[in-house]
Parts: sequence; C-alpha cells; structure tokens
Amino acid sequence: MNFARDGPPLVIGHRGARAVAPENTLESFEAALAAGADAIELDVGPDLVVAHSVRELPERALTLDDALEFVRDHDIAVLIDLKQPGIEREVAASVRRHGLVERAFVSSTSPRALRRIASFDGELARSITYPNDRYRISRFSWPGAITSGTAAAARSAMPLRVPLLLTAARAHVLTLHHALLSPAVVRAARGCGASVVAWTVNDPVRIAALARLGVDAVVTDDPGKAREALATLNAL
Repeated sequence: MNFARDGPPLVIGHRGARAVAPENTLESFEAALAAGADAIELDVGPDLVVAHSVRELPERALTLDDALEFVRDHDIAVLIDLKQPGIEREVAASVRRHGLVERAFVSSTSPRALRRIASFDGELARSITYPNDRYRISRFSWPGAITSGTAAAARSAMPLRVPLLLTAARAHVLTLHHALLSPAVVRAARGCGASVVAWTVNDPVRIAALARLGVDAVVTDDPGKAREALATLNAL
C-alpha cells in the first residue's frame, strides 16, 4: 500500500465504521466506504475469521476471503490486523489470491508474525503496532490519554524505540497509539523510511493535531467525522 501523499492523512475505518455499524461486518465496511474512508481496518484470527476475538464474533461472521472480496470490488484499501499467531502464510496467500498486494498491509504487535509475513510474501507491506496495550493507554479517553503520566513516560521513550521496533519486525509502517505520537517520534520513523499510522482516534481536535504533526493516516471509528475534521483543517 502506498502512503505517499501531499495532502491530509489517509482515513482508515476501524473495523469498518464501528461507530455507526456492527464492527467487522460488510455493513460496517460499506458504511466506511460511504463515509469516504481511504481504507478499512479489520481483525483476523483463528480459521481466518474476521473478528477482534472469539468473544466478539459478529452475528454473521465473515471470513477473510469474504472481506477481501469486498475490498477487491471497491475503490478502497485494507489494513489486516493479525490477532492469532500461525496464520501468516494463509493471510499472505489470501491477499495475493485476491490481487490486493498493492492495496493491503498487514499489522501485528508481534515482530515475529511480521517477519513470517515477509518470508511468505516480501511485497506485502507490514506495520508493527505498538503498544500491545500493556501500558493500558487505550483505556483513557481523550485528552486523558495524552496527559496521563504513563502516556507521557512512554511517549518520551518512543523516539529511541521506533528504529528497534521497525527493524525487529522488518516493517515499513509504524502503527502507534495516538497518545504516544510526538514530533520526535514522527521524525524517528521518517529517518527509518517508515510511514506513521495513528490509532484509534475519534476526537476532531486530536485528528487535526495529528494531521499537523504529519502522520500519514489515522484509524478512526467514525470515518465521516474524521473527514469533516480534516476538511475543516484544510479550510483554515
């Protein structure tokens, strides 16, 4: 997937558009598409079922093939988030089979999983996701996630951590919780030739701030509102 841009960040719908439709469903993907999302994010786990976890299966669970058929037939890209080790070969093969290598990237919190993706299909873009929320930063609502001492400490350490994460995962993209982003972090990623994706951000003020920071994409539960926030920024 090509993140090259000279405009606002790309908008990636988190599990489709989970703020307005059931997550990880065709309905949610269609809502993201209708809202103008550039890409949809989806979770894939055991047996290549699209779900965040086995406890969060949609009423009509999709397979990865079902989801990729939707992507293939529409003008949208896809971020595939691995939720289960050991499925890397099948995921890479599915993306290749649907002809979506140029419109897809795979993310994981596991460097090993991404190295396995690279070994199965070196052309498929890979993103290391951080953190595997041991800091529990994502439990804070905005702006608490930014101002908490835990987030501040982790954010200050991130510029040194970025090259290690990217190298360990053989990744081209850094998908980072938005509370950990700073100008120094973006510079560190750029210095490694990597793109930066912020997850998961819904507040319009924070989306605008991330755009000014220079991130390449934002993951959001409501792509329509994110589009509105970015349009307002461009009008200033």
